[in-house]
Amino acid sequence: MLTISEKRLVIACGGTGGHLFPGIAVAEAWTRQGGEVLLLISEKQIDTLATEGYDHLRFEKMPSIAMPGLFSVEMPGFLLAFFRSLRACRRLLKDFRADAVLGMGGFTSAAPLAAGKMAGLPTFIHESNAIPGKANRLNAVFSRAVLVGFAECAPHFGKGKPVEFVGTPLRPSLTNRPSREESLARFGLDPSKKTVMVMGGSQGARRVNELVAASLPAFAGAGIQVLHISGPGDYELVKPAYDASPSAGVLRDFCSEIQYAYAAADLAVCRSGASTLTELGYFEIPSVLIPYPFAADDHQMSNAKIFSVPGAAELWPQGELDEESFSDKILSLINDYERLADMKVASEGMAVPDASGRVCEVVAAALV
Repeated sequence: MLTISEKRLVIACGGTGGHLFPGIAVAEAWTRQGGEVLLLISEKQIDTLATEGYDHLRFEKMPSIAMPGLFSVEMPGFLLAFFRSLRACRRLLKDFRADAVLGMGGFTSAAPLAAGKMAGLPTFIHESNAIPGKANRLNAVFSRAVLVGFAECAPHFGKGKPVEFVGTPLRPSLTNRPSREESLARFGLDPSKKTVMVMGGSQGARRVNELVAASLPAFAGAGIQVLHISGPGDYELVKPAYDASPSAGVLRDFCSEIQYAYAAADLAVCRSGASTLTELGYFEIPSVLIPYPFAADDHQMSNAKIFSVPGAAELWPQGELDEESFSDKILSLINDYERLADMKVASEGMAVPDASGRVCEVVAAALV
């Protein structure tokens, strides 16, 4: 194992759970080996919620700036904000005495990576998705090497930059799996019933939430219970449906201890962000993936295919779903025990449980 002791790593990981949770996972792995970490996050609500319980880690908030189109009237404002962030990051890296910079994706990573490169530090980006977004295509310019969560992503960065497959880091809180019985009891759910876990991801999933809410009477009538994590933005939208069908299950706006939700699930219904897929694989959960149809470059569809082709998940395009047939499709699947068993085995084969350690090894190798 390469030495990390006393080495200082800056991780830029704010904006979405898909960036933040893997960043925290790397930070935990780095500090366990005696290093120090500074995590740069955004000012979004999800970042504030997701960092609760990590008081032992140091976080700094940065303004979140999204890059507009090249000829957009908003481009001058973006450039001004970027250079302000760049100046602040250069000062921050100097004060922290950083040895390396790792960006987990998104434009929150751009200024720290550029500042790191200007300071002569080793810089890296991690791309979790099958297709990199425009932010990481830009971030690659400031990076010494690219680390990818899916091997299928590597060709998108061309041959001019070293690319290493490491998997997507799994947040440490998930590595100790609770029992199904303990998890169901935690949510007040019935251990004799099959459980569908619904999760929209850190930014929610309005259409998925609507479909599930409309299906609650059918689920309750069939003896199926739902553990529904709606996201803060859709909680009030979905709550009346649960008030009307109290036996259908449990609704939460956010779940900070998601390991209990995963351990309770017989089937997951969710979007197909890379971190979500990593966690589904680790917990060996059969899943229905409904890719967010407006994701950049339709990358969630590409992510979902990586799990659906080997049989770990079923891919249901959002545009093909409606309230009349959704509950029937879910009930048909969750009652197909042979199909679920096969999906569980396939899901387990998709996991890369040592991804955090792999990331640390690549960064540490540059500091020798």
